[in-house]
Amino acid sequence: MAPVELLSSTIASAREALSEPGEVIALLSLAVGVVLVLVSSFVKTMIPLRWLAVASCVGFVIYGALRPSIAVLLLNAALLPINLYRVAEMIRLTRRVAEVSPEDNLSGVWLKPYMHSAKVKAGTVLFRKGDSAKRLYMLAEGQVEFVEVGSVLGPGTIFGEVGLFSPGHRRALTARCVGACTVLSIDESTVKQLYYQNPAFGFKLIALVARRLSADVERLQHQSVERGP
Repeated sequence: MAPVELLSSTIASAREALSEPGEVIALLSLAVGVVLVLVSSFVKTMIPLRWLAVASCVGFVIYGALRPSIAVLLLNAALLPINLYRVAEMIRLTRRVAEVSPEDNLSGVWLKPYMHSAKVKAGTVLFRKGDSAKRLYMLAEGQVEFVEVGSVLGPGTIFGEVGLFSPGHRRALTARCVGACTVLSIDESTVKQLYYQNPAFGFKLIALVARRLSADVERLQHQSVERGP
């Protein structure tokens, strides 16, 4: 077939397809889905990204139903509820973070869904001074002592966050369980994902680190005054 005839045939087929309302809607839905997928490549925060994924899935579902294209329909029909669930999950996290006031001890209610729980025996050392900092912890039950300074943490306290953000990623103190404890932990990779995906989470985490460092400075100043010149 000559190029001119091929072009004419293509144009005729397109006109015939566009003359049917269902085909027009299907093609528009496909175009919207493709555009949203492209736009999502430039989005850096998770909630807008998930909403774009939801909208693109809707577009592809409409296209797959009207065309019909079973593979496109089934794939995006399966992805749609997953993306909706992730949107709801991130919104819940944002609300939990927003509800934590500066005066609270940041008990970690907004981190619990992402943490793993473990029962730990008395005397267990969770990490030692100088160890590589790879996890963030929250004490659910029991007491944890920072050996070098003698301070004891109670239930509901988040600890180990300073090491994650220190230049060398090293622990400054040794954490040991005074008695039997229930400890929740979250790995560094997940912390960083939450930090970048959710600005509210990032601000609360920064506030936690700042408060912990301020408390350390006050403790050192108090010790210096007690020792005298």
